[in-house]
Amino acid sequence: MSQLTGKYSPESGHRPRVAVVGGGFAGINAALKLGKLPVDVTVIDRRNHHTFQPLLYQVALAVLSPAQIAQPIRSILKDKANTEVLMDEVVGIDARARKLSLGSGTVISYDYLILSTGATHSYFGHEDWAKYAPGLKSVEDATEIRRRVLLAFELAERHMLEHGWHPPLDFVIIGGGPTGVELAGAVSDIARLYMKHDFRHIDPAKARVIVIEGSPRVLSTFPEDLSAKAQKQLEDIGVEVWTNKHVTEVGPGYVMVGDQRIDAVVILWAAGVATSPLGRMLGAPVDKRGAVLVDQQLNPEGLPEIFVCGDLAHIEQDGRLVPGVAQPAIQMGRFAAKTIAADLEGKPRGNFRYWDKGDMATIGRQAAVAKIEWPFKAHWGGFLAWLTWLVIHIYFLIGFRNRLAIFWTWAWTYFTFAEGARLITGDQHLSGWENATAGSPRNATSSISEHSLEVEQAGEPVGAASNGVVKQA
Repeated sequence: MSQLTGKYSPESGHRPRVAVVGGGFAGINAALKLGKLPVDVTVIDRRNHHTFQPLLYQVALAVLSPAQIAQPIRSILKDKANTEVLMDEVVGIDARARKLSLGSGTVISYDYLILSTGATHSYFGHEDWAKYAPGLKSVEDATEIRRRVLLAFELAERHMLEHGWHPPLDFVIIGGGPTGVELAGAVSDIARLYMKHDFRHIDPAKARVIVIEGSPRVLSTFPEDLSAKAQKQLEDIGVEVWTNKHVTEVGPGYVMVGDQRIDAVVILWAAGVATSPLGRMLGAPVDKRGAVLVDQQLNPEGLPEIFVCGDLAHIEQDGRLVPGVAQPAIQMGRFAAKTIAADLEGKPRGNFRYWDKGDMATIGRQAAVAKIEWPFKAHWGGFLAWLTWLVIHIYFLIGFRNRLAIFWTWAWTYFTFAEGARLITGDQHLSGWENATAGSPRNATSSISEHSLEVEQAGEPVGAASNGVVKQA
């Protein structure tokens, strides 16, 4: 086992070492600020890139390619001479000895530690559902969702050509929060608008999109008027919204809602998140999600040299939990670096306070909702909210390689209905497709072309589809 201490060590009276674990919004912003301080910084992430997560759903639905919303961490920090980057995974934390154990066997000593490892999907104890209903937290997740969505249309086209019918193109999104709403709108858009002229034997616009939400309304963390506007905009583009419904089972090609079965060619998960297991490694108090309870300086109890940021931090402000989204994470990362700077200068530490500038969620092409808190207060829906969303996301893309070229590519796809990044990578197996195409083709789509009629008459076996609608189990 090797031990990495860097060029300097506190024992020799040289500069302190700051370990930043996680290359998300909090970690990257902390590292950028620390790059200006007389410290040595080690940034550790199991991936080599930082992802602009608010645009992940556009990768998932083939508007953007992964490289357009992700950038190597080394590239972002290349001008910070005091900063090194390790692609590795933290597997243990000894808070008393101030040491990190890495998956490679290396041990890193630190004087300050910034933990910002974010969150992952929570299937509420049903981890076996993950293989049937992927969530959206990483580039890998986005490309897997893209594969499934595009493959569903391709398999339907092939099945129609070969057999004269195809299973209903029903898509189910479990969860009506921002991610679920954005995915639902994007699936509807790609089916109705972007692929309407691409196929000869199927009509993508007939795809059915269903959002299942357990609470009384979608976007439950938004004000009620914006939730209502969001639901109206979803319904206007053909998305079915089911509220007060709870999923009891997810299997290959189907979802159970109580005793009702919904057959679906693609199921997507947007219902819950769980924090990184690193929070529990600290030995500090955590909430039921595993988020670390921190004080107003973002420190766990009795650990002033450790800062917990982003989704991993449980901190309340004005009686409400600070949300685990991009803006709080950015502000927390910068605050942690600012606090370390105050320590180095012998100044007192301040308290973290989240500056809430508002929330927004995009619903589809030229449709969104926005709760604006700064520089004025407003609740917007529709095109104006969508335009605000667009401007803000362009602004936060600053610092990414060729951001103007990236925006131009995105805008060209968005406004001209161009092909985007509709590439299917990986295998051609779609979970549940065999079930959907077995049996008798009752209620299946059957607008048969002349060629497919000839194939059927030539003796090709004609299978059957599930009915593709909600039915009693």
